Amino acid sequence: MIELARDGRADGNARIGAQPIALAAATLLVILAGVASIALWRAYSGTAPEPDRAASARQLQARTAQVSEQLVEKAKGLEATQQESIDQLQMVQDQLQTVRRLLATQQADTRRLSERVSTLTDAIEGLRQSYASTQASDPSAPPLARNRLIRTGSHATHSAYPKREK
Repeated sequence: MIELARDGRADGNARIGAQPIALAAATLLVILAGVASIALWRAYSGTAPEPDRAASARQLQARTAQVSEQLVEKAKGLEATQQESIDQLQMVQDQLQTVRRLLATQQADTRRLSERVSTLTDAIEGLRQSYASTQASDPSAPPLARNRLIRTGSHATHSAYPKREK
């Protein structure tokens, strides 16, 4: 019986020893078939991941460069627009200063003319009072004499206040 037990062990070892070789051979065949199928797929499809990556990287660089150039152009356009705005603002400020100077000149002329009008008004009022006092003191004077006095007074007014040249 001992022999029978030994035969069983020897037979079990033979089975275990034969199975790993077959298993390894089958695994090797599956791996080789996978590698061959990948190689065939790449060869017939014409695309390899490395060139695709390089091409997509070049496309990204080209897009980046294009976007960068567009940004530079837009920045230059904004700079030109800003400079035009600054120039227009400077022109408006210059015009405003000119208008202020003209306004100040007109205000000075208005004050000067107002003073002249008030001086003339005072002179006319003085002449009226003088005429009224002359009429009140000489009621018998004929109307022609009064007209002469008025005319003489108006000539006196003109000669007393000669016109000023501007």
